Amino acid sequence: MAVTMLQIRIHGRGGQGVVTAAEMLSIAAFDQGAHAQAFPSFGSERTGAPVVSFCRIDDRPIRSREPISAPDALIIQDAHLLHQVDVFQGLKPEGYVLINSGRSVAELGVAEMAARLPVGRMITLPASEIALRHLGRPLPNAVLLGGFAALTGIITLAAVVEAIHTKFKGRVAEANAAAATEAYDTLKVPA
Repeated sequence: MAVTMLQIRIHGRGGQGVVTAAEMLSIAAFDQGAHAQAFPSFGSERTGAPVVSFCRIDDRPIRSREPISAPDALIIQDAHLLHQVDVFQGLKPEGYVLINSGRSVAELGVAEMAARLPVGRMITLPASEIALRHLGRPLPNAVLLGGFAALTGIITLAAVVEAIHTKFKGRVAEANAAAATEAYDTLKVPA
């Protein structure tokens, strides 16, 4: 896997699996032969508080440990944060944005930001709804990783599923893998 440093920032709320999402993303990249790191940043360590986690992927060892200020990609696990926190801060002009919502980019009020990116680089996915169907709980993290694989091609669905099975076991792993696969299939455009 030939990769130059890719930096992904994940925004959500405490209890949504934001930190776990970054960990699984780094496991997926590592499984594909890349170097990866994941780490969180907490403002207030309580359920419902805004949480940010970071993931770096590179084909060389990663020495940087500071928070990501210029991400190549954003995963927004809670669309309510779009107008509460500057989630787009530092996003690169060719960046990707995946938002957990059943509403369109225009309905979310971020069409102007989407217009600054290449076509198709900012999309929504009803990840909480997909998770609810598979897990019985609206935990969007693994679902969004399946969607992220489809949107970016940075990681494969197989690597995401393997990372899910590394992090979880039994029925929880199977349900998360099925949810991630549904998200991938929802967003993947046939070639």
